[in-house]
Amino acid sequence: MSVPNTPQPTPTCYRHPDRATYVRCTRCDRPICPECMRDAAVGHQCEECVREGAKTVRQPRTALGAPQRRPTPVITYGLIAINVVMFVLETVSSRVQSELVLRSPAVADGDLYRLLTSAFMHYGLAHLLFNMYALFVVGPPLEVWLGRLRFGALYALSALGGSVLVYLLSPLNAATAGASGAVFGLFGAWFVVGKRLNLDVRWVVGLIVINLAFTFVIPVLGGQNISWQGHIGGLATGALVAAAYAYAPRERRTVIQVSVTAAILVVFALLIWWRTAELLSQFAIA
Repeated sequence: MSVPNTPQPTPTCYRHPDRATYVRCTRCDRPICPECMRDAAVGHQCEECVREGAKTVRQPRTALGAPQRRPTPVITYGLIAINVVMFVLETVSSRVQSELVLRSPAVADGDLYRLLTSAFMHYGLAHLLFNMYALFVVGPPLEVWLGRLRFGALYALSALGGSVLVYLLSPLNAATAGASGAVFGLFGAWFVVGKRLNLDVRWVVGLIVINLAFTFVIPVLGGQNISWQGHIGGLATGALVAAAYAYAPRERRTVIQVSVTAAILVVFALLIWWRTAELLSQFAIA
């Protein structure tokens, strides 16, 4: 005597048990209704499998290792905002400027923070506008090419490089301020990165030459004194950092970039220590 086959229950969606479906996820084989299915390369997948698959997809990157996308240059805009806010504060209170500009005796006396804070101080609106316009022009492309983290490191190191050379070579009575060192660092970085990407860099070469000419000629003509030390220090530092970031081999990119960044900071620290010891000895003799 034969036993009649027991009919199999109709499968239902794993998320909606009240919905019958014969479609299954090609990855996990769970039944999925039309609302839960997502198109895949082959067949359909459930939402969870699509998310898991996305995690394993390697994000495309530029030739310099930054994510291959066009994000908003938030670091550039953030730096501009900080400079503007600090200018408003120093306009309201002269004490802000006197406490944050770079004065070598004050740095030797322990105010090391001035080496960085001076890069956010400006002598007048024209000084601020010139630097911020330059940052607005050259900053966004560099931030996209290098990525936000490396661009931020480039800017900070360039600003510090300019301040260190000011600390080493400027007269003791000089009070130095401005983002020019960092901006010159971006000029140098634009040249290096542009060469790496086979871009036309003639315009940035012209920009560097013109600005260096102003740096040295204007004081000679009796105009406002310009810190050539800050400009040269920032330019050299920016070019050096960009070379490490742009030309590091892909397989050792992170190690080389971190090592060079750390090495530059160590060199700066040694130079600051040496100059401080020299100035303190001078003060003691005096």
